[in-house]
Amino acid sequence: MRIKKLKLIVLLGVFASYSTSCSTQNAVSKTPPVKNTTTRPNNSTTQPKPTTPATPVIPTEETFRTTLPEIKREFRGAWIASVANINWPSRNDLTVDQQKAEAISMLEMLKNNNFNAAIFQVRPSADALYTSNIEPWSYFLTGETGTAPYPNYDPLQFWIEEAHKRGLELHVWLNPYRAHHTNGGSVNNLSMVNKLSDIVVRLKNGMYWFDPANPKTQGHVSNVVKDIVTRYDIDAIHFDDYFYPYATYNKGADFPDNATWNAYVSSGGTLSRADWRRDNVNRFVERIYKEIHAEKSYVKFGISPFGIWKPGYPAGIVGSSQYDELYADAKLWLNKGWVDYFSPQLYWPIDSKGQSFEALLSWWQSENTMNRHLWPGLNTVEIKVADRPTEIKNQIEISRNVLKNDAGEIHWSIAGLTKNASMLPVLKNTVYSEKALIPKTPWIKAVPLQTPTLFIADNGSFAQTSWSSKNISNVFQWVLFKQYNGVWETEILTLDTLSKDIPKFKDGKKLNAVAIKAIDRLGNESDYIAKKMK
Repeated sequence: MRIKKLKLIVLLGVFASYSTSCSTQNAVSKTPPVKNTTTRPNNSTTQPKPTTPATPVIPTEETFRTTLPEIKREFRGAWIASVANINWPSRNDLTVDQQKAEAISMLEMLKNNNFNAAIFQVRPSADALYTSNIEPWSYFLTGETGTAPYPNYDPLQFWIEEAHKRGLELHVWLNPYRAHHTNGGSVNNLSMVNKLSDIVVRLKNGMYWFDPANPKTQGHVSNVVKDIVTRYDIDAIHFDDYFYPYATYNKGADFPDNATWNAYVSSGGTLSRADWRRDNVNRFVERIYKEIHAEKSYVKFGISPFGIWKPGYPAGIVGSSQYDELYADAKLWLNKGWVDYFSPQLYWPIDSKGQSFEALLSWWQSENTMNRHLWPGLNTVEIKVADRPTEIKNQIEISRNVLKNDAGEIHWSIAGLTKNASMLPVLKNTVYSEKALIPKTPWIKAVPLQTPTLFIADNGSFAQTSWSSKNISNVFQWVLFKQYNGVWETEILTLDTLSKDIPKFKDGKKLNAVAIKAIDRLGNESDYIAKKMK
């Protein structure tokens, strides 16, 4: 639907531009030099017909080469949680119109404050906030597991379309192993707890969990991921930090996987139980990464693990060990490059003695041997400091210093942006004062974008500028460059913006030139086309 609408817009724009260029071709720079007709008299008796006066255009020179300013890049995302109705929908009894209004309000807020990505939770616990033939509709969407919204619509498709309209990436966030949440209502006959009871265990806190060691679990979650990647125009798949559950979920007791452990031992397995659990998760992470790219190479895979790998890494760090408690060897996944972006949840203050934000981020960066994106998760909603906005601003500045040209961060959660009156103003007036493209992802191969076409006509005090691209289906955004008195300005535009009236004079400065670039969904830039004004 999105591409069809864009094709119509492009065709209309190209037709209008073609009409203008045809009527004005003798006024533009490609007109051949006038020949000396006195040396070659016209022997024809037919008098030349008068030409129709051309529509005024800004005289332009031939396309020229120049040095354009570098485009600012930084990943700026926010988590939008559906589990327990934390963020969206705010209640499980909202009407469809209310759900849509909440979603649009959140996306507008992100766009207006110069964010460029939303990480939207569509599978909080073996359920779906999208049309699925594999798992039931989510309790958090409609108030009953398996009950569709009425009137029926596809929330994920809606979020994708509305995010892309605003130039935002939409990352689909799934919890891979949680089968039922304690806040998810009663378990009914449509719940995966009953449908896949042979691979689900009940924890002491009332939650249900898939057994990560069971091949059927891995196959089921793999099918869910592939189904989403195949059917939806998403930008990334995202996993959070819940692999094997936190020990508190089972009140300190060991995870109840005796059946699969005994089967492993009986088959001659030699790993320790802890190493066996980690191996289950490791193989699953590698599998998901490869399967996503086999289906659609441009869809990224991101994981946001707990911020500490093990206590003592780096020196002085204390706290929980995801390696030993969640059986998540997140360092290995980063070392192996089984992710496209990695967002360790660094939810502690800068001056925390046992969990230094900068020390942890620098350590993860030192482990980033495959040069994947490293964009830390920030605890924007509840970090334990007196002045949260200033703390988050300072963490972003530290991240930029550590990560250099591949900076970025994800805010937990969007409520930290909307429920703290001073958070957004502080960010927008300082670190997010201008828009930014996502950093490039060079290890994912992409078809190079073609150079756009650029048309300029005189519209009184404005240069009426329009552009398009032959392979617009591969374009995600545009970058428009305007030069006043020799100084370039940069503007990032959404895909459906195909024209703009540019003032010929601004603040006493004259418009000298205009240039345009296309940007694909991996952040790659096309070559530019630039035209000077006379």
